Amino acid sequence: MQSFRTELENPTVEKDIIELEAKIRQFKEGKLDEEKFRSLRLARGVYGQRQEGVQMIRIKLPYGKVTSDQLRRICDVSDEYSTGRLHITTRQDIQIHYVDLERTPELWAQLEQDDITLREACGNTVRNVTASETAGIDADEPFDVSPYAHALFQYFLRNPISQEMGRKFKVSFSASEADTGLSYMHDLGFIAKIKNGVRGFKVMLAGGLGSQPRHADVLYDFLPSDKIIPLMDGVVRVFDSYGERKSRAKARMKFLVRDVGLEGFKNLLEEVRPAVPYTSYPIDADAYPKAIVAESAVPKVNIQDKEAFEAWKSTNLVPQKQEGYVAIGIKVLLGDFYTDKARLLADLVAKYAASEFRLSLRQNILIPYVKEDLVPFFYTELEKLGFVEKGYNKALDITACPGTDTCNLGIASSTGIAEELERVIKTEYPQYIANEDVVIKISGCMNACGQHNMANIGFQGMSIRTKDKLVAPALQVLLGGGNFGNGEGRFADKVIKVPSKRGPEALRLILNDFEAHGKGAKFVDYYAEKGEHYFYDFLKPLSNIERLTQEDFIDWGNTKRYEKAIGIGECAGVVIDLIATLLFESEEKIQNAQSAFEEGKWAASIYHSYASMVNSAKALLTAENKKTNTHVGIIKSFDEVFVAPGNIDLRGSFETLALQLNKNKPTEAFAKNYLLDAKRFLEKVEAYRKLELEHA
Repeated sequence: MQSFRTELENPTVEKDIIELEAKIRQFKEGKLDEEKFRSLRLARGVYGQRQEGVQMIRIKLPYGKVTSDQLRRICDVSDEYSTGRLHITTRQDIQIHYVDLERTPELWAQLEQDDITLREACGNTVRNVTASETAGIDADEPFDVSPYAHALFQYFLRNPISQEMGRKFKVSFSASEADTGLSYMHDLGFIAKIKNGVRGFKVMLAGGLGSQPRHADVLYDFLPSDKIIPLMDGVVRVFDSYGERKSRAKARMKFLVRDVGLEGFKNLLEEVRPAVPYTSYPIDADAYPKAIVAESAVPKVNIQDKEAFEAWKSTNLVPQKQEGYVAIGIKVLLGDFYTDKARLLADLVAKYAASEFRLSLRQNILIPYVKEDLVPFFYTELEKLGFVEKGYNKALDITACPGTDTCNLGIASSTGIAEELERVIKTEYPQYIANEDVVIKISGCMNACGQHNMANIGFQGMSIRTKDKLVAPALQVLLGGGNFGNGEGRFADKVIKVPSKRGPEALRLILNDFEAHGKGAKFVDYYAEKGEHYFYDFLKPLSNIERLTQEDFIDWGNTKRYEKAIGIGECAGVVIDLIATLLFESEEKIQNAQSAFEEGKWAASIYHSYASMVNSAKALLTAENKKTNTHVGIIKSFDEVFVAPGNIDLRGSFETLALQLNKNKPTEAFAKNYLLDAKRFLEKVEAYRKLELEHA
């Protein structure tokens, strides 16, 4: 690991990677609890796979932007440490699989040489900030949201307030009222607006998918752009303090807002406002790097199949507001592509476009800044790479998570059925290759990584049990979801469950009915008109499981008989901590507070001190088998169990001590005194614990 000290210029990144290597070593030597280690590696993009002994690495790519150099670097890393397959996620990340845990620090170090991070790609953190892939080129956008998405990503990366939340936190930016960033299903969603000449955003709060989808509330119809980071700082503080921590199923922002109400949440925002270090955080959009288009002569090409070329242009070219340019959409089946083709693609875009790609929420690739007269040349070059399949962002373009291929939580195959449904559309419903109305999405379980419950037609992996107690793979069919724009959307209804092998027939029946009776309406409107029971009635025969064949017990893409096997989910698994580990963490947090203070980062130091105090209180409450579901609950319980009875003397309440950060501005003087308070509190807690063990 010594090479990290010399090869990386950023000392913060260097420290991160060396720490990961040290924690891996401690874990291997049995000195670090497995559950605690899981939390640490998840926050560094290292995620367990369904297959034992190997890891999935999630590479964090803010708003899906990747340069040619970065793509080449990712290819190098994938070839050396993984299998050469790159998987684009529905959050604009790239995932690689089958990585040896002990090699993850050196993998990370190589990525950082091209400014690519793994930090907070997984775990209970602010996840990748997503955005419309057309940001910066969208003809309908009031302004480019990319600088704002980037500034928000930078602000929260390694920010102490968002390192150990109860659950993950997801943010999106939409370029226009079309809301292609899907604001209504995010913890915070921002839609670009201009009001009286001022740039700003409509702000959506507490949306989410999963087994209980929730439509986000409108927090602000318009918020000036300099207020979005202070707002999110406050929102994250509230979520960190009041969000559920024990019950994973209730730990997302949507449940907190459901419980306290929108007005109640606004009141909590006011309570934490003094702790937020900025009232205004201007973002210099003009300083954001401008696209530099390569100046290359236009090569002469001869298009052999002009009909295929015109068909491809009709579905895969995206208009661009910059005159003389278009963007090219590459439809990537299941989001999977390989390093040999990716390198050639990186070279092509560097030489003839702007050395830039945008990965999309539908697991595709967009190449902006292609000169219009270069389109025939690009087509011929992309054809050589197998990247000219028609149907970019159309009905044929099915979104699917990895499902049972690699995910611990997968119940049934999503990739296998997605491939089969695409085959059905191509061969039996070719009119849908260019149809952008019908959106089909598939998830391998209820967690909705494939976003199935916001689709027009969605499928969720499940299982069914026969009366003979035999288990077969199944699909929940969901219908009627859709994005209406400007923060409005509808979640799909769960209509019926069918054996997986009958999924294609379910799609046929749905499309046949729509073709026969839709009369030109949009699918989401047609579904709303007919209603759930109408579709249930004609799909019901497919749900009969009395006469399943042997084929029904073999999932799509598999040859062996289906076996339901669900592992431990790691998207934001709740950590069961030992008391000693908690107290050790409190010491680390005080060290972090001290380091931040010495660097002049008062707000960061204050939050580390706060986290240490809450963590120390949690340790003693855990020893007493008391609930530690939320930070606020921990603070109140500590007063009830230890302070009020006189077991620990704080010369006042723990609530008053701990929540000073919400009463004081983050100044140097307060940071210094608060750090001393945290140190003294830990000393009292450790003394109490020592005495308790001596008399146990």
